[in-house]
Amino acid sequence: MAAKIGVIGAGKIGEALVEGVLAKGLAQSGELILSVRSEQHRSALEARRGIRTFCDNRIVVAEADTIILAVKPKDVVDVLDGIADLLGPSKLLISTAAGVPLELLEAKVPAGTPVVRTMPNMAVAIGQGMTALAPGRHVPPERLAWATEIFRACGRAIVVAEEHMDAVTGLSGSGPAYVYIIIESLADGGVKLGLPRDVATELAAQTVLGAAANVLATGEHPAKLKDQVTTPAGVTIDGILELEEGRLRVTLIKAVVKAAERARALLHKAR
Repeated sequence: MAAKIGVIGAGKIGEALVEGVLAKGLAQSGELILSVRSEQHRSALEARRGIRTFCDNRIVVAEADTIILAVKPKDVVDVLDGIADLLGPSKLLISTAAGVPLELLEAKVPAGTPVVRTMPNMAVAIGQGMTALAPGRHVPPERLAWATEIFRACGRAIVVAEEHMDAVTGLSGSGPAYVYIIIESLADGGVKLGLPRDVATELAAQTVLGAAANVLATGEHPAKLKDQVTTPAGVTIDGILELEEGRLRVTLIKAVVKAAERARALLHKAR
């Protein structure tokens, strides 16, 4: 599908998607068009990327077949009010705004406009993101497949029912912050034992990366992989005992649930 892609709000996520689309050959630079708020950002982005960039959202929507709305949640309504008359069944609208429901998005655009709500995390910036997509009422299978392909250019992407998006936000949306704390804590343990900070951080980060990659590569349950590391009467079981006594498992579960509850509260406020 050789659709022209427009990105409104080419910030970190918007630029990451552009980079991924170009790297995967989903579109050429001439098939992309971007919009940003300031002239300074516009000129810098155009010079760096070589992609036509404007300070007018309407130019992007008029030219593009697929429009990625990558603005802050608080700006979604104002942006849609300014471009809604240019949307319709021939355009695909993809929103990356956290907590903004399909109900609101579809109410702001002409009837029949295909709308996809997404929840990417910040790792899309390095091509290792996790994105969940929830299609609206008017999204045909081929357009959902296209939207999914765009986000797979920056990592992994899965389709979920919108009712699960709050859980996605609490898990993969906020999850990187939890993992950074784990990496920092593992590194602190290494420093406590005499390792230089940079060495301890590299050891911790690569250990987390390798463990995560093993889960995805093998498809095995994490508990089974944990048991492979935990030899009888070995050193790992003592470390696991400390984690269980410290209630790490329960604390992480509660962190995901609490973040999801917060996302749900913000959604009700948006409505």
